[in-house]
Amino acid sequence: MNQPIHDDELNRILLKPRFKFKFKESEQHILDSFKEKLSEDTCIYTGKVVDHHVIIDVPAEQEYFWSPQLHVEIEKEGDFTIVKGILGPKPKIWTFFMFLHFIVAIAFFVFFVIFYSRWSLGQDYELTMIMCLLMPVVWVALYFFGQLGKKFGYKQMVGLHELLEQAVKNFKDYND
Repeated sequence: MNQPIHDDELNRILLKPRFKFKFKESEQHILDSFKEKLSEDTCIYTGKVVDHHVIIDVPAEQEYFWSPQLHVEIEKEGDFTIVKGILGPKPKIWTFFMFLHFIVAIAFFVFFVIFYSRWSLGQDYELTMIMCLLMPVVWVALYFFGQLGKKFGYKQMVGLHELLEQAVKNFKDYND
């Protein structure tokens, strides 16, 4: 991904890029702007507004495993309205992905305990040692698989981000 959204070093490596804006507009005014953008005939994205959350998805006919979702949270903070968002895979995909990471971590610790026990007892430990060394490799492979998925969904991420920018373009950003 050569040109990440919000070109900073952290978002280059994050699987779920984040952003934050600060506006003087009211929460309802910003929510209405999102509703208006989503209801336009030219808008290809689907979305819903629940309380102070806006969730925007790619169209069903363009959706695939790595399709991103834009989740925007709008909250009041003093005199300002904060618009925070995350671009990433849908929650069910993200949960499955984190479940795989969790399984790899548990497998590493299980194999390490077995390896250490066998080593300290002077028994054959080669297989468990290999598995201990393999688990970090699997974990790194999962990370790169996630980055690959982010790359596959990049054009859709850019489209979702453009919709966000159009929804808030008339408001002055106070991120100084």
